[in-house]
Amino acid sequence: MNDKSPSRAAAWLVCALVAAALYGNYYVYDSIGPVADALQRQRGFSDQQVGLLNAIYSLPNVVLILVGGVLVDRFGAARVTVWTAAVCFLGAALTALSPDFAGMAAGRLLFGIGAETFGIATLAALAQYFVGGQVAFAMGLALSIGRLGSFSSDMSPTWFAHAYAQGWQPPLLIATAMAGASFAGALLYAWMDRRIAAADKGPMEKQGQPFVWRDLLHFGRAYWFLLALCVLWYSVILAFRSTFSIKYFQHAHGLDLASAGAMNSYVFLAAVFATPAFGWLCDRAGRYAPFLAFGAVLLPVAIATMALSSASLWISTALIGISFSLVPAVMWPLASRLVSPQRFGTAIGLMWVAQNAGIAGANLVAGWLNDRAGASAQNPAGYEPMMLFFGLASVAGAVAALTLWLTAGRKEQERAPPHR
Repeated sequence: MNDKSPSRAAAWLVCALVAAALYGNYYVYDSIGPVADALQRQRGFSDQQVGLLNAIYSLPNVVLILVGGVLVDRFGAARVTVWTAAVCFLGAALTALSPDFAGMAAGRLLFGIGAETFGIATLAALAQYFVGGQVAFAMGLALSIGRLGSFSSDMSPTWFAHAYAQGWQPPLLIATAMAGASFAGALLYAWMDRRIAAADKGPMEKQGQPFVWRDLLHFGRAYWFLLALCVLWYSVILAFRSTFSIKYFQHAHGLDLASAGAMNSYVFLAAVFATPAFGWLCDRAGRYAPFLAFGAVLLPVAIATMALSSASLWISTALIGISFSLVPAVMWPLASRLVSPQRFGTAIGLMWVAQNAGIAGANLVAGWLNDRAGASAQNPAGYEPMMLFFGLASVAGAVAALTLWLTAGRKEQERAPPHR
């Protein structure tokens, strides 16, 4: 950090506030899965409608995430964090209070408009306060706390059983309260940022990474394989885990709601601790593509184990947990090695755009397949087309990862240390 930067204690306090804000944001994102069955039983929603509640989160970000990066560069991380946290809070409230599907969908759309740009702003804040050291650790720690929000959302049927017993709405009101807490954390961070800026009497280093279309011409083949893996892997993980897995566990494997939510939650709980550990291991080994390929291959193995065998769900959950911990720990450092530091922001921006398009599409396709096949507790075989779809997509992602490993070569895997 430069001479005018705040103390290390202040930087870690900012990290804590950002992490708290991320916790609430992640909780709201994953709040649909635990109430999916109740929305069908009590409100008559189809699986396609349930899938749309999460797909509509991603749809605006196919374009708006590029705008979000420009806003962060133009107005600063602190302001944009507050603005987007407020939008997320309003979106969560509209989702919980709406009397019909259209209102809930509008709420999720509003939440999605704020949430991804919120994510960019929080990472930019950490990059600003940890210039010169520990930025990767700070980001990893904040994201791990965010994942605890996802774990908490999955565990909410157990922790807030009384609320779930009252129907679909009380759990979503709890999610709204979490969004309010996230907004409060963002306000505290912005207040602290203003005080630090006033005391320093000088701006801290900015981390702007504008999106430039012509930079795409300079990306090599290895980057495009990485982008394909990013789209396919995240589409399967998030569409299944965040939207349909709890219903699938209930209807196809006979778990009750609390047990299904707990089973699903362990994927994120494992990632909270394992992701930093895997990142440390890859840094020590100096190799990224082989670890990435291994993590990607585990996902189709887990889907096949879950759908085609009578093996315990703990086996497939463990495999998904390892994959979910390993792939993100490797993907972003590898991206920084496959493109130059000057184009790193463009590369990540494009990956996030494509990722959101893939997640939205996967949610819609999976919901349509379930409705078409009549998937339900009375017809668990109706989930087979959805699982086949997820299986084929995860296989395609694994092929992209293996091709990346085989074609990138040691030179691309072992460039200079990742850009910070």
